[in-house]
Amino acid sequence: MTGSRRLGARWRRRRPLRTRLALATAATVALVAAGVCAAAFFVLRYELYHQLNLNLIQSATRITQQRHDERSGVLAGECRFLSAPACAQLVPADPAADPAGGYLLPVTAGTRAVARGERAAFFTDTTLGGHPVRVFTTPDGRGLAAQVALRADPVEAGVRRAGRLLGGVGAAGVLLAGGLGYAVSRRTLQPLARLTATAERISATRDPRHRIDLPPGPEDRRDEVTRLAESFNTMLGELEDSVTARRRLVADASHELRTPLTALRTNAELLARADRLTPAQRERAAGALGRQLREVTGLVGDLIELARDEEPDPLLEVVPLAELTEGCAAVAREHWPGVRFAVDVAPSARDLTVPGVPARLTRLLANLLGNAAKFSPPGGPVEVALVRRPDAVELTVRDHGPGIAEEDLPYVFDRFYRARTARALPGSGLGLAMAQQIAQAHGAALRAEHAPGGGALFRLTWPAPGRPDGP
Repeated sequence: MTGSRRLGARWRRRRPLRTRLALATAATVALVAAGVCAAAFFVLRYELYHQLNLNLIQSATRITQQRHDERSGVLAGECRFLSAPACAQLVPADPAADPAGGYLLPVTAGTRAVARGERAAFFTDTTLGGHPVRVFTTPDGRGLAAQVALRADPVEAGVRRAGRLLGGVGAAGVLLAGGLGYAVSRRTLQPLARLTATAERISATRDPRHRIDLPPGPEDRRDEVTRLAESFNTMLGELEDSVTARRRLVADASHELRTPLTALRTNAELLARADRLTPAQRERAAGALGRQLREVTGLVGDLIELARDEEPDPLLEVVPLAELTEGCAAVAREHWPGVRFAVDVAPSARDLTVPGVPARLTRLLANLLGNAAKFSPPGGPVEVALVRRPDAVELTVRDHGPGIAEEDLPYVFDRFYRARTARALPGSGLGLAMAQQIAQAHGAALRAEHAPGGGALFRLTWPAPGRPDGP
């Protein structure tokens, strides 16, 4: 039994889905067709024999009425021919009263019991002259049993013909259902077959640019399989974007790491020959090596942060924005002692909170504040404001530096992008890209603008609390 189940499971795995679906459809139709044909056969057989029984009852009534003076013996004996009338005989309850010539139809104990009134009328089947006959035995009310017989072979032939016809119709229905089921399953599962082929091509080529061709037609008439193919295409688009972003990140990181690594190797080789250097040269080389190590360490850390996916939901917390802003500004004052950080939190925004990961939001604000401090003139202010507007919660960071050139404004959030005025300053060009990614992961929008009167303005906006998409 276990072996047969294993063979059945192996057969199902080897057969295509459309073949299994067509076979399942054909099997279901076969069961239904067999049931319907069997029911029709038995109903038809019952009706044919019921009609024969009615003819026998009518014949028995007519013969007994016409020959009411007969006492016993054969009344008619023409059952040898289909067109002949029914053959009939009267049988007494006492065998001693039987006629000397005998009977045409078989007489049994049940026949005598009907004659005595001990048994109700009944039907039997027998053979007469090599032909099947149907016999009806009934009391005639005078202590006799009337037996009437008619040829049954026409009824049996009709039943056989009906059985063959119904069997042929059922077989044709099964074949037709199997063919139609295969055609319908092939057409219905065609998007699924294309989805499988596309997945296999992607698995073989590692190229997520493949797509499934969808059938034409309005979107509201597409079935579940077509919607599955649409979802798969959407997933492939997301996968392609992710792969492209990862490749671009790796390429950009390789390009950006090449220069500091070359400088590190040069200084390391220089320090390896320290016996040929003066103390001042060794000190300068060691200082340069330390700065380059810190730069590479910061760049690698930024790359790791940038490559991280969105934090999972269980790590989300309710983050108070006012406390977060003031805490980040306090840390920035220690890191940039020559820059004045002015924080203005509106009274209506004092109790605002957003769902998020505190460490990630802290990194976002630290990057914005560090970028503003880097471009601020010595002693210049960096203005931070948190306000609550009717349709949004807004946090702005403004510096009074040279601002962002018009041609650089569309690219400030790109990875490793550095404007010409910023290439001499320390940094990897990843801070703003990282801030943009964290903002998007937390449902916020981050934009760069020209500040009135000069400088750069970064505007971080969350939907207002209470809105359907709000925090």
